[in-house]
Amino acid sequence: MIHQYKLNGYNIVIDVFSGSVHSVDDLAYDIITLYENTPKEEIKAKMLEKYKDDKTVTSQEIDDVFSDIEELKANKQLFTSDTFEGKAFDFKNRNTVVKALCLHVAHTCNLNCEYCFASQGKYHGERAIMSFEVGKRAIDFLIENSGTRRNLEVDFFGGEPLLNFDVVKKIVEYARSIEKEKGKNFRFTLTTNGMSLNDDVIDFANKEMYNVVLSLDGRKEVHDRLRKTISGQGSYDIIVPKFLDFVKKRGNKNYYVRGTFTHNNTDFTKDIFHMADLGFTELSMEPVVCSPKDPYALTEEDLPILYEQYEILAKEMLKREKEGKPFTFYHYMLDLKNGPCIYKRISGCGSGTEYMAVTPWGELFPCHQFVGDSKYSLGNIYDGITNVDLVNKFKNCNAYARKDCSSCWAKLYCSGGCAANAYHATGDITGVYDYGCKLFKKRIECAIMMQVARENK
Repeated sequence: MIHQYKLNGYNIVIDVFSGSVHSVDDLAYDIITLYENTPKEEIKAKMLEKYKDDKTVTSQEIDDVFSDIEELKANKQLFTSDTFEGKAFDFKNRNTVVKALCLHVAHTCNLNCEYCFASQGKYHGERAIMSFEVGKRAIDFLIENSGTRRNLEVDFFGGEPLLNFDVVKKIVEYARSIEKEKGKNFRFTLTTNGMSLNDDVIDFANKEMYNVVLSLDGRKEVHDRLRKTISGQGSYDIIVPKFLDFVKKRGNKNYYVRGTFTHNNTDFTKDIFHMADLGFTELSMEPVVCSPKDPYALTEEDLPILYEQYEILAKEMLKREKEGKPFTFYHYMLDLKNGPCIYKRISGCGSGTEYMAVTPWGELFPCHQFVGDSKYSLGNIYDGITNVDLVNKFKNCNAYARKDCSSCWAKLYCSGGCAANAYHATGDITGVYDYGCKLFKKRIECAIMMQVARENK
């Protein structure tokens, strides 16, 4: 399978199944477009006619391009076949262990964000705080179900996890006290809205948290429109000074400032550049996922604007790199030479099998976006995983399980997409969230273009 596109002056050809990326001239680009379904002599005639005013395009030059294509094909770098679908790797029956938990230490929040998928942290239920006893048992459950895997991950999530900071500290202390004995190594992460950040939290996070996600939507007017305090005031002026202090003390590494863009700010690059200009260098900006009836929901009419925004972002990032002012955008982080193994590229994040969310009372769900939906309860940290059929369904949730992915060039980059988004959009975890797919493919095109530009500078 081949995917071709033009962006920022580059003609880019992706060989999907080998992962090879080629930057070619106009002639080669056009020949590759016709190569599989058009006889060679007919292609030559078409090229000689199209480039009749270009003296460098001769019959010999066209033959040379054909030779290059055939060499790349022989080396399995162009027009390679799909060798992954038929491999003896049965996703449904593969052995999995739990390697990561998302601990919902607080089903409550000190903000009242209008677009919150978790219903202001309550997950459409009662407000709740995780006890240390539940957190301790969650750590034990993770160890017991991790097999021989040494590196384990624990995310502290909410609501707002800092509303239960003392328990967070105790859980980390407990895990650290047993990791050597159990032959494990814990990596902790924290997601916070910043309202409760103080020196104690910063010192603890910089000592114990492998990564920290800081929620900020960008420009003050954009952020304050939907991310309000309980009293209805904007939170920008409260959190930004705290985030700047935190990042400075952290050494400007191992964090993400993460925003959400909506129909209200389809010019979201202005928000990203605003955050970069504030001094934040590790950035992420996600499209809102909500009911299409919500006033801030993204629309089909927004798509051309969003595509252009992603291109603007990629070009500006390259410009700032040349100026010595680089910043990272999460969705443009792409390693074309040493990326994840093919099994990871097929199976994705591992939600419902290797990664699970734990509620304040110890119930298990495939990930944070399923919490509160009783149909997706997997069991609990005391009795273990009892809904085995659901786990098996998530095991089979991969790039080859979705019919709509069969002809998609991007499936080995997205692994079939997010199961939760698919479920909320289609009612089935093996469905496809079409809007998200369109944005994802545009992001990958931009990310690959950036890699090509760096190689050609």
